[in-house]
Amino acid sequence: MSEARTPVLVGVGAVTQREADPARAQEPVALMARALERAADDAGSRRWLERADAIAVPRGFWSYADPARRVAELVNAKRAQTWLAEIGVLQTTLFARACAAIAEGRAEVVLVAGGEAKHRASQFERAGGEAPISDRPGEVPDEVWRPFGDILAPIELASHLGMPVRQYAVIENALRHAEGRSLEVHRNEVASLWSEMSRVAAENPDAWTRDFVAVGQIRDASAANRMLAFPYTKLHNSQWNVDQAAGLIFTSAGLARREGVPESRWIHPRAVVESNYMLPLVHRAELHRCAAFRIAGRHAAELASLRLAQLAHLELYSCFPVAVRVQQRELGVPRQRPVTVTGGMAFAGGPLNNFVLQAAVRLAQRLRAEPGGAGMLNAVSGMLTKQGVSLWSSSAGPAFASADVSAEAQRETRRVELAENFSGTARVASYTVLFDGDRPTQTVMLCDTGDGKRAVAVSGDPALAQVGVARELCGVELEIAGDGVKLSH
Repeated sequence: MSEARTPVLVGVGAVTQREADPARAQEPVALMARALERAADDAGSRRWLERADAIAVPRGFWSYADPARRVAELVNAKRAQTWLAEIGVLQTTLFARACAAIAEGRAEVVLVAGGEAKHRASQFERAGGEAPISDRPGEVPDEVWRPFGDILAPIELASHLGMPVRQYAVIENALRHAEGRSLEVHRNEVASLWSEMSRVAAENPDAWTRDFVAVGQIRDASAANRMLAFPYTKLHNSQWNVDQAAGLIFTSAGLARREGVPESRWIHPRAVVESNYMLPLVHRAELHRCAAFRIAGRHAAELASLRLAQLAHLELYSCFPVAVRVQQRELGVPRQRPVTVTGGMAFAGGPLNNFVLQAAVRLAQRLRAEPGGAGMLNAVSGMLTKQGVSLWSSSAGPAFASADVSAEAQRETRRVELAENFSGTARVASYTVLFDGDRPTQTVMLCDTGDGKRAVAVSGDPALAQVGVARELCGVELEIAGDGVKLSH
């Protein structure tokens, strides 16, 4: 790749809308346009928007048929192609494809934007109305990127495991058991991790919530912080009822230089490595492991000629605490290292399919403020189902590179088959407890059978649910029968 075609990030912008009157609040495409205008001002000129060859947008909660076209009209990007990434496509994919288009000479300027106005929509709903949006159903994007395969297995939907918080709670409990932590020590550690993230969000001007939240407030269930799925309370959960947007401007080093953007403003995408191997949770032999993150991190470091230990900044995808904790383990990140520059999805804001774009803005700002540094920005799709690692720096390195490590991830991930309609003795691999108000009422368990298969057991016995929140069920033997589930001892 010639230096002239080296992709660089030259403009970043973020918008956080907190409008008390929903009638005055802007819809998602307007927020995306505002974010891109801020990115253009950051890059020195609104001409960057007019010169755009393509605009890439990740699908959100909204129903726009071709959101990038609406954004293009708002920012006067008349010649831009429109790209739409459907839900299930890793957010790092937008970075990789924008950079590849520039490096290969298919584009000179690519805009990446995403946004949500779910807070606005919620305000309209509470008032008994519906938030208006300027959709045009007949429009068709120039390109649509879709995932391959399903995130969830049918039995997960049938066993009350369809909600992300429940699956992540199962992974969290499996990791606690693997680490040998007691329930109480574990709850304190997880709440402490999240409390420190709220401290970072308090210093982030674009964060949705800028209040420090103490460990006890996160750990303990209350009227304002109900238990969602043991051990997770509401404050462990991503905050997606937000009005936020982000805009990024990618171009070539050659054009950036000709347009007079100082090199001190350039951010260099060094590598994007992804695994798109999709294995539903019930089929994962090691519920607490994620080989794909280990593989992707190692490969990204090799492509970027960076050591993970030397990275100054980390943004580990933070939909739930265990997502962060699994990345720490697989990537070799010490527990004491900060894992976010934004404050994470519970506090900085987790707009459905756009958080990684929001985080890219903050990471770029931090890298500019500390010349010579490098950072990692990661993505997850599904229930730790797909993984993306991206490395960035404020100084140039080897030519940008991207890779897909799905095949290696599949080889390194042990799979178990499902034992359907199982009856007999099995050992709990992990579990979660569901609640009715503040009462534990239902226990969902993934169990390993004697012949090496996986069974799913659901118990509506409140007594068993109470046991599950008071002592460790992982590793315990069960008797599973058609009429219910009983502890073997």
